[in-house]
Amino acid sequence: MNFDRKQLTNEQLLDLYTKLIKPRLIEEKMLILIRQGKVSKWFSGIGQEAIAVGVTAVLDKDEYILPMHRNLGVFTGRDIPLYRLFSQWQGKANGFTKGRDRSFHFGTQEFKIIGMISHLGPQLGVADGIALANTLSNNGKVTAVFTGEGATSEGDFHEALNIAAVWDLPVLFIIENNGYGLSTPTNEQYRCENLADKGIGYGMESHIIDGNNILEVYTQLSDIVASMRQNPRPVLLEFKTFRMRGHEEASGTKYVPQELMDMWAIKDPVDNYRNYLKAEGVLTDEQDDAMRSELKKEIDEHYQQASAEPAIVASLSEELNDVYKPYQFEEVKASSEAENIRMIDAISQGLRQSMERHENLVIMGQDIAEYGGAFKITEGFVKEFGKGRVRNTPICESAIVSTGMGLSINGYKSVIEMQFADFVSTGFNPIVNYLAKVHYRWQEKADVVVRMPCGAGVQAGPFHSQTNEAWFTKTPGLKVVYPAFPYDAKGLLATAINDPNPVMFFEHKALYRSIYQDVPKDYYTLPFGKASLLKEGEDVTIISFGAGVHWALETLDKNPDIKADLVDLRTLQPLDTEAIFKSVKKTGKVIILQEDTLFGGVASDISAMIMEECFEYLDAPVKRVGSLESAIPFTKALEDQYLPKQRFETALAELMAY
Repeated sequence: MNFDRKQLTNEQLLDLYTKLIKPRLIEEKMLILIRQGKVSKWFSGIGQEAIAVGVTAVLDKDEYILPMHRNLGVFTGRDIPLYRLFSQWQGKANGFTKGRDRSFHFGTQEFKIIGMISHLGPQLGVADGIALANTLSNNGKVTAVFTGEGATSEGDFHEALNIAAVWDLPVLFIIENNGYGLSTPTNEQYRCENLADKGIGYGMESHIIDGNNILEVYTQLSDIVASMRQNPRPVLLEFKTFRMRGHEEASGTKYVPQELMDMWAIKDPVDNYRNYLKAEGVLTDEQDDAMRSELKKEIDEHYQQASAEPAIVASLSEELNDVYKPYQFEEVKASSEAENIRMIDAISQGLRQSMERHENLVIMGQDIAEYGGAFKITEGFVKEFGKGRVRNTPICESAIVSTGMGLSINGYKSVIEMQFADFVSTGFNPIVNYLAKVHYRWQEKADVVVRMPCGAGVQAGPFHSQTNEAWFTKTPGLKVVYPAFPYDAKGLLATAINDPNPVMFFEHKALYRSIYQDVPKDYYTLPFGKASLLKEGEDVTIISFGAGVHWALETLDKNPDIKADLVDLRTLQPLDTEAIFKSVKKTGKVIILQEDTLFGGVASDISAMIMEECFEYLDAPVKRVGSLESAIPFTKALEDQYLPKQRFETALAELMAY
């Protein structure tokens, strides 16, 4: 192995050596603890320490790094107290996740490290978002994100690289090509000669670096990062290295040919660098022994400190309170006169006024800039707020959601428009596995609103008509809003943007231009978790949301003898159970109307809750009405049959006659 110290001083060379052996010695300790049964799982990075160490040494302390589970050198390189790492690995309170997640599945704003989730790919888009925030702030910072050769097969990898290239984001994309994704060798992962070649397809600069040579890693990266700070752009790096242990310790390495293990053992980054320093007269055996002894002492002391820490005691209130970031609703009352506008105008107005109120708010979506979006909600926004904050995106929902997460991490808010709610399926993973869980896992907010133009009634067919709120109401950590009127839509959207938690904001397309209401011209907010009682009566409780509210109003207009409480839920998570139970206890009969198919929908949960909490008040079984158990058809006659509007009138009559 050829080492070239270039202009590095002896002190710099020794500093790199200290940074290199520290994670190696911790790893050796962990392998002993695994054999002793004191640690349950470990993902070893032995043999590839030079990459994490070199990257971390090059970046400033306030530049974000997004490592994976084999990058211990990132955590030690940022000088995280070792007892906190040991506590994290043992599930103790002094770790970073309160025992809720393991190993390196955590982040820490204190040390500007953002950990991975097991789905791998989303963290690449998160790096895009962090870098976008740096770009908008014009602070000259670089973001580094790690991935493995296996994860380069994921769609998120390609989406994130494409976004970074199109937007000139200063992201250092680091591929640790260590030969195997668990047991799958590289020849079953990709067929290009080098993964760095993928950069060509994105118009992105790329380099191949010997990942076992700490000096090559450090010196090449020093030049690249300095250049990126002067000329912000993404760079793709492929580090050639090898994983000397199993994917995790239990899996072993029997699938690896012995000659391959022998070849890479000769290239060990620690042994070769130590021998080089000794040959250069920079390091003596006595110095080496003293450094290792001091580090082992530190490791042992910190391990004992973590081991002495008591085990976490389960607290029901703490678990539930940490699902969402605490948010104190700020009521802003409208002070201006009202104007009669459509729902689409109210949403556009609310979005514009939030952009004025929050200078750190960024809107992202397909065709939302000059074109104004598929429904023209953001028409004129580019002229008013600029393309930096109103951003057309490539067609890559998953990485854009992750980008929103990265913006949130780095001090920005975002509103992401799904062109149609149906398309959220290609961005589903980061919503339900990253945004929804991040505060519970390590107390990080996800200040992201996802706008969801949804619903049938406009003959748009199976791929543009779904109302898929139930995909998200059952996911703890998400808030779900579904207004039926312009006034509610504007005020609730303002609150959604203020709230630091992830919000799925459903907007029914059939209501966009058909529903008018008097709406205050200026900015105001409405609270989540408060239903609206639109009509009052003693006969029956009707519960609905979205377009269903208007179907219920039409039905009651046709049947004036029915005196009903009509409850418009407005938000589905949080749900106003108090309003529901109060009305049911008054009327004794209840019917729940939703546009979604019935099985597994919101109505089913509300029905179950009523049966559990109000059973003795009921004079009839709870009725649920929803769409047919099929996809949404295109032709009007078929769509009318699919939707529950007519069936609701029949079901209501049956309930009244019970």
